[in-house]
Parts: sequence; C-alpha cells; structure tokens
Amino acid sequence: MYKLRALLWMLVITWSAPIASSSDQWLDLSGKEGIGKGQRIVFVTGEEYYRSEEGMCMFAKILSQHHGYGCTVLFSIEEETGNINPNRTGNIPGLHTLASADLMVIFARFRELPDSAMQHIVDYVNSGKPVLGIRNATHAFRYSPTSTSQFRNWDFRSQSWSGGFGQQILGDTWIAHFGKFQKEATLAHVNPAERGHPVLRGVSDTLFCHTDVNSVQRLTDSDRILFFGQVLSGLSPTDPAVTDQRHDVRMPLAWFKTYTAPSGKIGKSFTTTAGASLDWLNEDLRRLIVNAIFSLTGHEQAIPARSNVEYVDPYQPQPTGALSDAAWKAMKLTPGSFAIKHQ
Repeated sequence: MYKLRALLWMLVITWSAPIASSSDQWLDLSGKEGIGKGQRIVFVTGEEYYRSEEGMCMFAKILSQHHGYGCTVLFSIEEETGNINPNRTGNIPGLHTLASADLMVIFARFRELPDSAMQHIVDYVNSGKPVLGIRNATHAFRYSPTSTSQFRNWDFRSQSWSGGFGQQILGDTWIAHFGKFQKEATLAHVNPAERGHPVLRGVSDTLFCHTDVNSVQRLTDSDRILFFGQVLSGLSPTDPAVTDQRHDVRMPLAWFKTYTAPSGKIGKSFTTTAGASLDWLNEDLRRLIVNAIFSLTGHEQAIPARSNVEYVDPYQPQPTGALSDAAWKAMKLTPGSFAIKHQ
C-alpha cells in the first residue's frame, strides 16, 4: 500500500509540475580555485534593452572559473514556457538564493515583483550586504499607480523614500539619457583624484562604451566617483566628443557609495551606468567590474596588478534594443543556454 501511495503521489507531481522545474529556471556555476573561493554571487537580471542575460552570464563564468566564486544567475522567466523573456516584469525565480549570497549584482529595469519574491531582495539589502548595480538598476523597480504592495516605495519615482532603491542604495534614480540613445556612445575618463584606488589597478584611464551617457545628478560628496562619462558624437570610439553647451559636461559613470538600508544597517554599493552587452567587449571595463567585485567581497587589498578577465566561452553579444514577445519566444532561450561550453 505504501508503494502504491508513493507511486500515485509521483504521478500527481509529474502531471501538475510546470514545464520548467525550479532547477531549470536559473543558472548555477560552481567556483573553482581563486580569491572568491567559498563565496557566492547572485546576479539578478531582467531588463529589455541591454541583453543583461548575456553579459551577466559571461561575468558569472569569469568569476567562477577564474576567481573561485560560486555564481547564480537569475532571469525573467515566462511561466508558461520556462524561457527567458525580459518583457515579463513580475517573475524572477530563485530570489531565495540571495539568503546565502555574499554579493548581489542587479541589472534589472522596471520590475514589479510579488511581495513574496521582492521580500528576498529587501531582506538582502536590509542585511547591509554589498550591492553592485549596472545601468538600469538605478530604476530597477516600478509599481503601478494602484499597487498596494508594501514595497511600492522602492519604486524609482518614490517620494516617501526619495528615489527608491536606485537613489537610496545605489546613489541615484533614473533621470534621463544625457547622450542620444543608440546614437551617441560614451568615452569614460578616470577621475584623477581616484587614480590610486585599488579597483583601478590594471584599468586604463579611458574606457569606450557603446551605451550612451546617462544623467546622474544626486551623488553626494561622500560617494567616490572613479569614472566620468563624456558623450561621443557617434557609436565609434574614434568619433569626436560632443562639445555643445549641454553636452560639454562629464557625468559620473562608475562610483562607490556607502548606503543606509531601511533597517538602519550600513552597506556598500558600486554602480556603473555602462552595461550593454557590447560594452563588455572592452577588457578594461570588464576588469573594472571584476575589481569592484573583489572590493565589495572583502578582497580590495588583494586585487592583482592585472585581474584575469578572459572569456571562458566565446562571447558574441547581441545588439541592444527591445524585442517583442514573439521574438523572445522564437529564440527559446533558457538558463541552460548559458551553461559553460568550454572548460
């Protein structure tokens, strides 16, 4: 009788299970040897423009295979197919893994998650653990006007918690594109006052990014700006800078912040407004991010003269730009699509 009940229970599970099991809804990579051995990084992705799923999986491979970190990459998932689709703003499976994370890397835009899922992000931030935000993370959360969520003040437009998660934890919320979106790229210049910062070891004084410059206006004197972004007149690194009255200004592009969580705990964050999949073709920009991760996870003094940021698998990023649901469905992209192919 016991065996019969067990068999019937297994049949119930099989028939009622979703198409994609939980183990198929995110990517886990074990760390080899390296500076981050024994630590875990959780990457939270979900934005429509910059192929965050590609770039963050590339970094997860570098950090796990070259530097020892265990890495988990989370995605916006279509519930009905189990495929990746950043247009779905309310479903990022696996956020519970943040409970054991040593670092959260967030590259998300306008997410409106159920409170039960959002609670994991809130708990992580309230612990005072480090956060690394990329590009759209300044406006990671957006709630509908009729929302009754207990976390609606995390919205990038929040008045009650000024600027929400972006401004309070990362340093600024979304303001506007300073350069022309997908028409004007960025030349980033090192801040001479920070040239000796350990995170800048092995990083060039200038960085080219395909993404345009974003407006950043609310950093404080205590925030440490490592790079400023200058608007270029086109999408090539050889295009001259825009020097009209409005654009002859360099916006903060990468900075550290000491934040105060809603719990009152103090934490540290690093943010860059770079981050398109094409940006990561720049070796120095990849090294800046890897070095910042070393710093946030307690290894700042051990940052080498030239951190290894070589690709683990061939990296062939897709162009930026929003895609329709039909286009995402046609790709049939799953977390398993980003498994390591070349050991």
